[in-house]
Amino acid sequence: MKKNLINSILDLEKEYEKKDIPSIHVGDTVRLGIRIVEGKTERVQYYEGVVIGIKNFSIKKTILVRRIFQGFGIERIFILHSPLITSIEVKRSAKVRRAKLYYLRKLSGKATRLKQKEN
Repeated sequence: MKKNLINSILDLEKEYEKKDIPSIHVGDTVRLGIRIVEGKTERVQYYEGVVIGIKNFSIKKTILVRRIFQGFGIERIFILHSPLITSIEVKRSAKVRRAKLYYLRKLSGKATRLKQKEN
């Protein structure tokens, strides 16, 4: 009974999953296009930063993106399968040895740079 219920929930979630999401890893620099509604108009605002954490799986998958704006570190959590996200682009990939990059919060300036992956 319980397995049958879980399978039916997973099947229902598959309907709402996006198919065009690139492979995102911790340490990647991503550019997300977010749809913003202001009154009657809609526009796409881009948010670019480093992925410092990934949580969950399937339709509940979220990423924590950190960017520096006017000298302050800003972190924001995005649900990858949300209809508000219009585009996801991986700009750069970094070689990291941790699952969460929370130590970047304490660093500033050039110290926050991550080593590039060699392809």
